[in-house]
Amino acid sequence: MSQDTSTRELEESAEADVAAPPSPVARRLLRLPRLRPRLATWRTRHPSAARALSVTLTVLAALLVQVALEMPNTQAGLRPAAFVRLPAEAIIGAVVLLHLPRRPRIAAAALAGALVGWLAVLDMLDIGFKEYLGRPFNMILDWGLFDDARSYVADSLGGTVALLLTVGAIALVVLLVVLVSLSAVRLGSVLVRHRARATRGVLIAGTVWITCAAFGLQIAGGPLATRHAATVAEAQARTVRDTLRDEAAFGKEARVDAFGNTPPAQLVPDLRGKDVIFTFIESYGRSAIEDPVMAPGVDRTLTASTQALAKAGFHAKSGWLTSATYGGGSWLGHSTFMSGLWISNQQRYRTVMASDHLSLTKVFAKTGAWDTVGVMPGVVKAWPEQEYYGLDKVYNAFQLGYHGPKFSWSTMPDQFALQQFQQREHGRKRDRPLMSEIILTSSHQPWAPVPRMVGWDQLGDGKVYDAIEKAGKKSADVIADSTASREEYGKSIQYSVTALTQWLQRYGTDDTVLVFLGDHQPIARVSGNHASRDVPVSIVAKDPKVLQKISGWGWTDGLRPAHTAPVWKMSAFRDRFLTAYGSVPHPSGR
Repeated sequence: MSQDTSTRELEESAEADVAAPPSPVARRLLRLPRLRPRLATWRTRHPSAARALSVTLTVLAALLVQVALEMPNTQAGLRPAAFVRLPAEAIIGAVVLLHLPRRPRIAAAALAGALVGWLAVLDMLDIGFKEYLGRPFNMILDWGLFDDARSYVADSLGGTVALLLTVGAIALVVLLVVLVSLSAVRLGSVLVRHRARATRGVLIAGTVWITCAAFGLQIAGGPLATRHAATVAEAQARTVRDTLRDEAAFGKEARVDAFGNTPPAQLVPDLRGKDVIFTFIESYGRSAIEDPVMAPGVDRTLTASTQALAKAGFHAKSGWLTSATYGGGSWLGHSTFMSGLWISNQQRYRTVMASDHLSLTKVFAKTGAWDTVGVMPGVVKAWPEQEYYGLDKVYNAFQLGYHGPKFSWSTMPDQFALQQFQQREHGRKRDRPLMSEIILTSSHQPWAPVPRMVGWDQLGDGKVYDAIEKAGKKSADVIADSTASREEYGKSIQYSVTALTQWLQRYGTDDTVLVFLGDHQPIARVSGNHASRDVPVSIVAKDPKVLQKISGWGWTDGLRPAHTAPVWKMSAFRDRFLTAYGSVPHPSGR
């Protein structure tokens, strides 16, 4: 091809491009500049309406920024008085914007507004996490919990509601950050247009702020002069720093194990030949036993169960453990109890799951003297933690043969899970005793509908529960009602305890040793805003020597621990239990 031919083709192509009609997108973009004259014309024709609209937008922008700056991070703080304070950040921001050129001012206002909007989002997340988990939101570790929250809502209220809430929550976050950013830009422009009056106003506001702070003036029990957004930002920065430091420190802690090098023959020699069962009852907390609304029914169940077990030859001792989690995050309580380490966040959980630190269940596997099995009706996906816990086999929600209805979040009633455990594992003849870990889920929130006991010989494949589930209360009727939640929670604990103790009466042997406990307290809406993190723990056995080994613990006889019974951190149980039953410490990692 010659150079002339190439040149002609390029020219023809360029002419064609010029002649081609603009695309729809291009046409819309070309129209945008034409809007300005139209707006100017409208303002000229309707000056009063234009002025009113401008003032309204400015007032709304100021209110939005004020609300974002003063957004409380506790539910109790959500009251009108919290938003009528004088924020130092607004005064400082106004000073900065008044002294910046146009483009840097717009950029600074947009960035600061987006930051303030994001801090307000973090405040709202803190409210939710404190309400449900008894702790603030961790910006480093807690993002993975939102998928669990979506699944919980889907199980409780349906997939459509979960989808709408998810989309709505994302839209709210984006909209809030964008609107606060745009509001800050608008306020910056207004300040500059009225520079003289704005400068005087900022000086007066600064003087008032300093005066209020110096004299400690208050409104509705809180300071009039605040720096709330700055305090939130500082707290988040500290959380990030402490989380990163904790990750490194806990890694070193997890490498140290008092029984890490103990020979198999020196691990739990006093339990040889026993079928040992560790059972967690979901959300079984101290409030169930001591709260005036829930306690009467739960206490009657514990008393009746203690008496029924005694008739069957079983006796129990009970105490209190302080859980590493509250309101949710059951796996943190499970891993704390089993590992003897304080697993209070997701990073610690991941660290210990990847470590060689000996879990209580893996102790039995290490001896080679027990078969080990897990019954996990709440597990609905791959569960790699099986290796850490040393379980030869795990039955998840799909492997227990259940064909009945779900009871909200719980995939099956506890009685059915226990019956399947009996048929598939505990009731089989075997060459070695059995060590089992069982997670009972019927007392998982939202506590509606609650199953009821069925004849043990009538359980079949679970279809017997169809009518029971339909007759029960609906999750939507309970989930937002604090009184109803407390009542149904108490009933769910009664059901779980009854199912477990009836199973033991029916199928327990002279060699059965049952250790059962709660993994955490229920959410604050049920347990109260100032509830402890304590959960009950019981050891039940027929062989009197089993309970004699823990006679020095000071635990209460029976299934109901006394109010004054000893309280240990949950992480202390593993070493005390191993020592009580003859294990000899041989530390590792030091």
